[in-house]
Amino acid sequence: MTSHEAWLSRNYQGDTVECLACSHQCKIANGNRGICQVRKNEGGVLYLEVYGKVIAQHVDPIEKKPVFHFYPGTPIFSIGTIGCNFRCSFCQNWDISQYSKTTEDREDIGFYLPPQAIVEFCLTEQVPSIAYTYNEPAIFFEYAYDTAKIAHEHGLRNVYVSNGFETEEALNNISPYLDAANIDLKSFRDEFYRKVCGGRLEPVKKTIKWLWEHGVWVEVTTLVIPGENDSIQELQSIAEFLSGISPDIPWHLSRYHPEYKMDNPMTPQGTLEKAYAIGKEAGLHYVYVGNILIDGREDTHCPSCGECVIKRSGYTVENMLNNNTCLICNTIIPGRFL
Repeated sequence: MTSHEAWLSRNYQGDTVECLACSHQCKIANGNRGICQVRKNEGGVLYLEVYGKVIAQHVDPIEKKPVFHFYPGTPIFSIGTIGCNFRCSFCQNWDISQYSKTTEDREDIGFYLPPQAIVEFCLTEQVPSIAYTYNEPAIFFEYAYDTAKIAHEHGLRNVYVSNGFETEEALNNISPYLDAANIDLKSFRDEFYRKVCGGRLEPVKKTIKWLWEHGVWVEVTTLVIPGENDSIQELQSIAEFLSGISPDIPWHLSRYHPEYKMDNPMTPQGTLEKAYAIGKEAGLHYVYVGNILIDGREDTHCPSCGECVIKRSGYTVENMLNNNTCLICNTIIPGRFL
């Protein structure tokens, strides 16, 4: 396994190191790892054990992240490592995100893909953006940072797909090179975060607000899980929180299906339709429903005249904007468009 000094850290006491990559801010004793199990203290120095070690990579449609208002219809090169700072019992990528917590044999995991090679691939294949995804990018911060910085120097864009548990130190460092992010807002109850995910709600709320206020394009995804986070009250709370930051934040409502340790029934279509209506009633201009085909629920409509300005069918995208404005009423549609 390729190790690399994890500089987003500081000395705590003696040989103990405090990791600043995420809001757990683990205090890691010499010889131990943090909650993510990929950041290790060796002799009072923190190392990232998965630097450059990619477990999953693919050229995806950007809509798959999902990101709908950031250069729609373009490809994005997606990369991820093993490890995560959460332990969500419904994780769809649990086989890689939780793998670091079940093994000590790390030498042959994944393949080496250094930052420069990622950038060169994107330039050669004319892929304009890079997504740090599949697992949580906060835990491989130094790898993401180095890649994002080089990417920006070559005119490429960077997108985080994250649980939003970054520290402000991490956000301050990455934000000059971060163009967009899709943040999971998994619930609006701290109890859910602590019990189901092994995290906390408040840092996620702060991350969403911080990114938006600092000019990073933000979209938010909520996986709607029957019996867990699908009450009218909770969905209203999420929608009102987002609308309070900006009604222009796109909210993606994703259909749950049983995965990993959770076997709740699949989300009914009616629940997703209810959530969609709640988002609209809260004043959000752009609400989308995913992981299920419902006609029109992935289309972008002008909030002023109601005209469909971006039509989506699966990953086929028909962009009818004039730059970023509605052809009918000239209303500006927020986001980043070709």
